[in-house]
Amino acid sequence: MVWRAPARSMDDNSRTNKEKEELDRAIALSLAEDLKRPKGYRWRTDQDEDLARSLQDNSNSSSYPPKYAPSYAPWEYNPNSYRKCSGCNKDIVSGNYLGCMGTFFHPECFLCRACGVPITEYEFSLSGNNTYHKSCFKEMTHPKCEVCHQFIPTNGAGLIEYRCHPFWSQKYCPAHENDNTKRCCSCERLESRNARYMSLGDGRSLCLECMESAIMDTGDCQPLYHSIRDYYEGMNMKIDQQVPMLLVERHALNEAIEGEKHGLHHMPETRGLCLSEEQTVTSILRRPKIGGRGLIGIRTHPQKLIRRCEVTAILVIYGLPR
Repeated sequence: MVWRAPARSMDDNSRTNKEKEELDRAIALSLAEDLKRPKGYRWRTDQDEDLARSLQDNSNSSSYPPKYAPSYAPWEYNPNSYRKCSGCNKDIVSGNYLGCMGTFFHPECFLCRACGVPITEYEFSLSGNNTYHKSCFKEMTHPKCEVCHQFIPTNGAGLIEYRCHPFWSQKYCPAHENDNTKRCCSCERLESRNARYMSLGDGRSLCLECMESAIMDTGDCQPLYHSIRDYYEGMNMKIDQQVPMLLVERHALNEAIEGEKHGLHHMPETRGLCLSEEQTVTSILRRPKIGGRGLIGIRTHPQKLIRRCEVTAILVIYGLPR
């Protein structure tokens, strides 16, 4: 089929070309403004539909093929179809609407899955088919410190680094190991900002859970000590010796604790000590030989002499839970 263009004057051609240039310039400016918005999140209005309709009408009313067609239309327009909001399932008749991932929403229907509040920011988080405010998504996925209750910061490599108690699974910022945060002397959990620990007055602290069953004096520990002796007796391991068991303060174990100060990391608490008495003498292991003017070749060996009463006392630091 051959298209025949009607005869036109020079004034008509120049006027037509000028109108096309102005229309193309308006379309380009509209596209440039829209492309500034994040991909998949662009507001559309009825004016876009009017522009598309006018382009289509001009194309249909022409009796000859245009010299060129625009390579990109701002929004596809289909007068025989309609849009339905994916939030409320109602038709989008007029006004602003949002197109996201091939679906459409009223502005008030584009909601955060976590808080249920409409998303009005240009940036949002997406998980599967669910949309979230960036702040709500961070609240859901970013680990929080169980000591200061803040988001655990990233390290120099951009990774989230934290410490975790091997038994209690308590997660906390690495900085709390060196900022004088209190640690329970029994369970070794760090003190949380909203749960204060009890001070024992000797540099130790107890969490409230351990404090409920803590043994605070020598009299309180005797029933427990006797039940332990009965247990060993039931296992045919009777302890004949009557060894006293005493609860003492921390300074009574200072010599044993002194070795903990030589490391950079937290060391286990010294919680008990068994006292015993012994003597060491040197015995002759091999008889000497006579040589020259004296005895030569004598060989000695240290020998421990232990009394029957081997254990003098059992000392246990006070304040530990039963």
